[in-house]
Amino acid sequence: MAAPVAGTMGRGYTADSPSAKLRPMHFEPDLLEKLRAARHIAVFTGAGVSAESGIPTFRDAQTGLWAQFRAEDLATPEAFRRDPVTVWNWYAWRRKLIREVNPNPAHLAIAQMEHLVEHVTVITQNVDGLHRRAGSSDVIELHGNILDNICSDCRQPIKDVDEDAAAPPVCPRCNGLVRPGVVWFGEALPEAAWARAAEVLECVDLFFCVGTSSLVEPAASLPRHARSFGRTVIQINPAPTSHDEIAQYVLRGKAGEVLPALVHAAWPTAV
Repeated sequence: MAAPVAGTMGRGYTADSPSAKLRPMHFEPDLLEKLRAARHIAVFTGAGVSAESGIPTFRDAQTGLWAQFRAEDLATPEAFRRDPVTVWNWYAWRRKLIREVNPNPAHLAIAQMEHLVEHVTVITQNVDGLHRRAGSSDVIELHGNILDNICSDCRQPIKDVDEDAAAPPVCPRCNGLVRPGVVWFGEALPEAAWARAAEVLECVDLFFCVGTSSLVEPAASLPRHARSFGRTVIQINPAPTSHDEIAQYVLRGKAGEVLPALVHAAWPTAV
């Protein structure tokens, strides 16, 4: 397991961290026993986790200069071909927003579990990189990472991009337009990431489903696959979703409140 990362929870919560004031919660004793006995845990996260850091979800209305646009109309290959400048500048705005926020207590609690469980794998639909910033070392980014860039033609990664440019740069290999390294609506998930996620389902003991609406396929099918493999599925979300039907444990609440409390309840001397 990796050593604690400076600035994360490390071996415990800092005194001024929101997670230092844990709201008392009751958890089933058998769930806590399963947590302590687990050797490999998978944590599947969606937009709700990032929203607790202040990152708008795609279902939220755009703000400021982007209020006239729908996110679904900008995050597509067709939109980029039609108006690459607008799409590029929208992503520049989103990147700036993401760089200004920090991992929240949910990210930190997940990272903390790495020091309490033999292996923790994060499988995320989020593109903001906050899990890695929080200290998680094994992260599968199903939808890519917004801070990466690729060529829209040859698909090769592009380094040292001027993200403040008013228009997309061109690829030094093929002169194609550079675009963010994320999966857009209508595109397939990266084969390597999807294959790795499928492999994880075959060997984990517990599968957490946290802050996801269960609407975006094929990623939304992962909890169902985990249950079909006989894994224990734990759903954490403020509102009901279709994943409630297949989860053995449903913990209602914000990820940033439930996860730190759950970690504390399972390992009270570790935090």
